[in-house]
Amino acid sequence: MSSKIFIFDTTLRDGTQGEGISLSADDKLKIAQKLDSLGVHYIEGGNPGSNGKDIEFFQRVKSLKLNAKLTAFGSTRRKNSIAEHDASLLRIIESGVPAATLVGKAWDFHVHIALQTTLEENLAMIQDSFAFLKRNSMEAMYDAEHFFDGYKNNPEYAIAALKSAQAGGADWLVLCDTNGGTLPNEIAEIVSRVTAELDVPIGIHTHNDCELAVANTLAAVGAGATQVQGTINGYGERCGNANLCSIIPNLQLKMNYDCLPDNKISTLTNTARYISEIANVHMPVGQAYVGNAAFAHKGGIHVSAIMKDSKTYEHIQPELVGNKQRVLVSELAGQSNIISKASALGLNVNTNNEKTKEIMDHIKELEHEGYQFEAADASLELLLRKAFGDWKPAFHVDSFKIHSENKNNIMISEAIVKITVDGKQIYTVAEGNGPVNALDTALRKALVQHYPDIEHVHLTDYKVRVIDEKDATAAKVRVLIESTGKLNSWNTVGLSGNVIDASWAAIVDSFHYALISLEKATINSLPNATLEHAGLANL
Repeated sequence: MSSKIFIFDTTLRDGTQGEGISLSADDKLKIAQKLDSLGVHYIEGGNPGSNGKDIEFFQRVKSLKLNAKLTAFGSTRRKNSIAEHDASLLRIIESGVPAATLVGKAWDFHVHIALQTTLEENLAMIQDSFAFLKRNSMEAMYDAEHFFDGYKNNPEYAIAALKSAQAGGADWLVLCDTNGGTLPNEIAEIVSRVTAELDVPIGIHTHNDCELAVANTLAAVGAGATQVQGTINGYGERCGNANLCSIIPNLQLKMNYDCLPDNKISTLTNTARYISEIANVHMPVGQAYVGNAAFAHKGGIHVSAIMKDSKTYEHIQPELVGNKQRVLVSELAGQSNIISKASALGLNVNTNNEKTKEIMDHIKELEHEGYQFEAADASLELLLRKAFGDWKPAFHVDSFKIHSENKNNIMISEAIVKITVDGKQIYTVAEGNGPVNALDTALRKALVQHYPDIEHVHLTDYKVRVIDEKDATAAKVRVLIESTGKLNSWNTVGLSGNVIDASWAAIVDSFHYALISLEKATINSLPNATLEHAGLANL
């Protein structure tokens, strides 16, 4: 039977210390529910008395009835005082949580410089604080801050700090690489010594300042640590915390440890992307296991091989972590890329189909002009469906016009759009804070009359790239647009010497793709009467 590793998530506390991350109480509650659904064992919610948002969170989270153990964060008592009178410790008790993590100094340098107290008083602060938590029937974890730096500088004192927490009744001794500067071989050696000397279960908490947080965590587990602390997507101060989205699958799928309940690991990708949306932080496409490009294949030789057996270029099945294989089509692609992509769309394509070579040549020509389809799967799908006769556009654009003016130093843009749907011409006008926003609003206004679910489609990202800088203002630009609907997200691309024209092309593709997605999701599952009500009967 595989050994059990306890997953301690600190996204809601340590993760929020990352630059650009700010979570409301509502955000934190949503993330807590998602983490609980994933199956982590501990969710660190924050410091119950540090700010209004955390106070509100701890008051409201009680109604969620989480399966995970909610944990409060604080520090050991102040110097030259007693735990029973420490405001921070009292607020932890009053919060009603079943567990708490206290951070305390384990590096003599920090005791002298940061705390400005004696080594003996720091040990007393640690022991008294944990004894106080245990008298109040709480599970107690000691985050031994700067433990590895402290151990390398003064191993006797670092161990003494752990023994003080143990004497106070701490249930876990968590060794922290707070500065993120320790190497995996050092982690393994020191954790091995600690586990041999102490009986209390050991945890590991690492930071990513040397890009080693995940490696250091795995090394610690290999040396005997049984609790892993980290954050979803590696959010955290400076370079971030250990990334649980890499740690969990590495431990469970590669090292045969028991981390999450059965089948929960298949929700990892969805959890990572959901939390990135709530935190309003874009995930790196190449993030291991859960990134959009984690199982993406571009080179023709690679694609040819994975069509025979995915193990040729994939270290695990993407579905194990809830991700999926993607085939990118670009100027580097061969016929295998086109065949794989078209087959995934249900198109009848093979190497003997002359259309395959034609569309491959066409795509390469477009990319030579400046298009980029590897980042615009939705535009690529429309291109393939059109080439193989599998798509009839739901609407046709007749014309559009843009008018911009400056009124009292405020720019206002007005878009006029004419489209045809089911033989009927629709004419709409809309204003926006820029021409692209006005066009988007006008087209949406026209389409929603026939397809009400278009109301749920939103533009979530907009990027402009100049293709030929040497041409200055006459240069071509490529516009990449990311859109989100009720069911998924997608990317479209437009190219032109005019940024408005390029943006319009990407917007039109986005709405075409949205309608195809709605059709695929709804047509086969709803009766005709419901389809008519949903506005999809004419698709």
